Amino acid sequence: MTMERDSAPLIRIDSCALASARRVAAMLDCDPGMVADGQPLPRGWHFILLGGDTRRSELRGDGFPGLGVPMPDFGLPRLLLAGRSVRWDGDIAIGEPVERDSRIEDITEKQGPAGRMALVRLRHALRPLSQAQAAVIETQTYALLPAGPSAPRPAAPAGAEAAHRRRVTPDETLLFQYSALGFNSHKIHLDRDHARIVEGLPDLVVNGGLVALLATEFLRTDLGVTPTALRARHLSPLYCNHPMTLCADPAPSGWRIRVLDDSGVLAAELEVEA
Repeated sequence: MTMERDSAPLIRIDSCALASARRVAAMLDCDPGMVADGQPLPRGWHFILLGGDTRRSELRGDGFPGLGVPMPDFGLPRLLLAGRSVRWDGDIAIGEPVERDSRIEDITEKQGPAGRMALVRLRHALRPLSQAQAAVIETQTYALLPAGPSAPRPAAPAGAEAAHRRRVTPDETLLFQYSALGFNSHKIHLDRDHARIVEGLPDLVVNGGLVALLATEFLRTDLGVTPTALRARHLSPLYCNHPMTLCADPAPSGWRIRVLDDSGVLAAELEVEA
């Protein structure tokens, strides 16, 4: 069953702060001194403008803030990112004020492999006040799941052959810094006991947004690619301290990036237009 739910949108005007952009650079092991007011915010770094200001008393039980938009519960205590899409129609200059419009677009309730579940899609639009139209539009689809571990998905090694490859091992520090910059308090990224004991996961989960950021950084820094759009599917979790491999291949409209876990299984796939 698919429905649109009335939900008050979150509309804020914030600054694309130089300090936050420099901290993203530091997190990515780039020189923060190369980041300055007036420069275009590198594409993919806009996550710093999507951090929620949800009051602590209004957080879900798993700590997820809804990125500022109150998330439904439905008695489904677990939440995972299923996919996202991003479109860049312009750039945001570091230091300039930006209007953010975030809202729930729709909710789909259905039966999944582990029982009743819901899919919630959030839409975010970021418009620099100097522009008439949004520069960045991002949608995120979250799966709300029942208690207990998810039913395992059939998986097979995807093959690591690719035109370009990079190997990354996200550790606790990277997960903490990314979560802090996005003000994301979801416990599966920060609380190892919660991830293991409450959600039945083997370790802390790497943020889906961090996976997308590492993929776009791979294109930006290694291949000189400026994306205009991306679509990401998150197929299975990636875990802290487990190496993952980014595999990039040219595609008719841009690039295809596969993200493989440490067993060579496809964990995420991104189609990038450039």
